[in-house]
Amino acid sequence: MTRPVLIVEDDPDIAEGLKYNLEREGLETRVAPTGEQGLQAALDPKNPPALIILDLMLPGMSGTELCRRLRREPQTRRTPIIMLTARTSEAERVAGLDLGADDYISKPFSVRELLARVRAVLRRADESSSPRYDDSRLSIDFDDMRVTCDGAGVRLTRKEFALLTTLVRAAGRVATRQQLLDNVWGYDYYGDTRTLDVHIRRLRQKLGPCGDVIETVVGVGYRFTGCSGTKAVTSDK
Repeated sequence: MTRPVLIVEDDPDIAEGLKYNLEREGLETRVAPTGEQGLQAALDPKNPPALIILDLMLPGMSGTELCRRLRREPQTRRTPIIMLTARTSEAERVAGLDLGADDYISKPFSVRELLARVRAVLRRADESSSPRYDDSRLSIDFDDMRVTCDGAGVRLTRKEFALLTTLVRAAGRVATRQQLLDNVWGYDYYGDTRTLDVHIRRLRQKLGPCGDVIETVVGVGYRFTGCSGTKAVTSDK
């Protein structure tokens, strides 16, 4: 990977520690101490980041507002974001993820855990030329992150889309709860596993008439069954 990891963090000790450990992993890094500087660095057309590590508590433009701005910009709409913050409540974590963050880690944090999450997010981001899924009712464009059911658009958060993508790519096979947590959350999840059930429930609700494509396999996990017996998955749009 040649593009840098952008660290948006106002605490110089934390920023320097992150920079040191990421560069030991062979990752180029850039540091921005404010939201405004982070936005400018993220939108740099000559050297756009491959990943953004974003502190929520920033002077000036908050990390929350910066995340919202980045998700509105075409250039950074799909750039992975890991939120870094001292806030620990479930509601705040969910709010951050719903804004479009790919992962969330609370301070103080383990460097090993952070690096594992960075590697996992970059690995998912580097997956090339995702196919498009189509059946008689459900259509998913993985590149553009668009979902339609019976011709109507379905608005999903990034986590919900990642969960649907993981299930579709394992179509017909059972995806265990731990596999889904590892693949979608990007690390061995140590929190409440009900988080997965909540996301599955929301995903089914948002899919509406197509919500039954996700089958519960009691005691094991979930399986994507599709809306019809004939499914088409192609590598071209």
